[in-house]
Amino acid sequence: MSRPLRVLAFLLQFATIGLALAFVLTRLFPDRFAAAPAATPPHVGAAVASYADAVARTAPSVVNIYANRVVTQPAWRIFSDPVFQRFSRMPYGPARRRLEQSLGSGVIVRDDGYVITNYHVIAGAEDIFLGLQDGRVAPANVIGADAESDLAVLKIDGANFPAMGFAQGESVRVGDVVLAIGNPVNLGHTVTMGIVSATGRSNLNLSRFEDFIQTDAAINEGNSGGALVNTAGELVGINTAAAITRVGQAQGISFAIPAAAARRVLDEIIDHGYVVRGWLGAEYADAAVSAAPTAAAGPRGVQLVAVLPSGPADTAGLRPGDVLQRYANADIEDEADLRSREAASAPGSVIEISGQRGGVPFSVNVTLVQRPRPQT
Repeated sequence: MSRPLRVLAFLLQFATIGLALAFVLTRLFPDRFAAAPAATPPHVGAAVASYADAVARTAPSVVNIYANRVVTQPAWRIFSDPVFQRFSRMPYGPARRRLEQSLGSGVIVRDDGYVITNYHVIAGAEDIFLGLQDGRVAPANVIGADAESDLAVLKIDGANFPAMGFAQGESVRVGDVVLAIGNPVNLGHTVTMGIVSATGRSNLNLSRFEDFIQTDAAINEGNSGGALVNTAGELVGINTAAAITRVGQAQGISFAIPAAAARRVLDEIIDHGYVVRGWLGAEYADAAVSAAPTAAAGPRGVQLVAVLPSGPADTAGLRPGDVLQRYANADIEDEADLRSREAASAPGSVIEISGQRGGVPFSVNVTLVQRPRPQT
């Protein structure tokens, strides 16, 4: 046999012995030679089939609110024009008073009977009754109201009420699933679902201080003051309003006050009877783009439109037309941003404010006072 054939025969014999040995080993020790599992894609979370557990935890904390108020109805007139009214000689009849009942919702946030709702639900009410999910109806007292945030705190007598817990920290993100629980159109406890569409919504003319959560969960008349909760059964907002357009109600655009803001109002009202806010003593609006013509000029900021004589801003030397660009060493984004930060500052705080006057930079220290409480 030639040398190349002998080498080939040797290699075939060696390969045959190797294959036979591998076959024997895989039979004797199968675990050690098992194939590695195929790589799987990262887990992205399975769709939740039901939110019943979250609803079961939170629904007992949501109450129906019935607020009775007496309204005076003007005397009936056949003509609306004052001239025709004067010369028509038609009898007018006396003004009539009638009982009006507003519907809304509220959230029990402490087991000793404290309830948060919207101010507009109970404004002007003479009698307020709360309907609990278990069928009980109880009268409620107004502990305090804050028209500027459209929140109010009520109290019912008793103990061991089913209180809802507040979500902790920055708990709401765009895309989160949320549930709205309330009493729409007096149907009783109703749950709707949606997602968080946006956060930080302002300039809606719904209240003085606006930092709304926007959601597409259905909110109708009677939902105001009810709970917006996450899928863990935690309170993330107080449902406030649905967007209204000239052609009717917008679809999928509703707003809620963040739970953190509601909790601050709750604590302030329980401690003081009202909400304590810092105040500059000035009115302002978003600055015109021309106020900061170049990037080097700094942030856009806000422009003062009115300054209260002898108020904090006036005492510090601020004048109408000044463009404020930094508040306490942080840029001022817009009117809503400054209004929120001003209100959150304690009265008596000394705040450094910088900006421009006629294109010339300036910096002043302003000592805030307590914001006057509006008449409610």
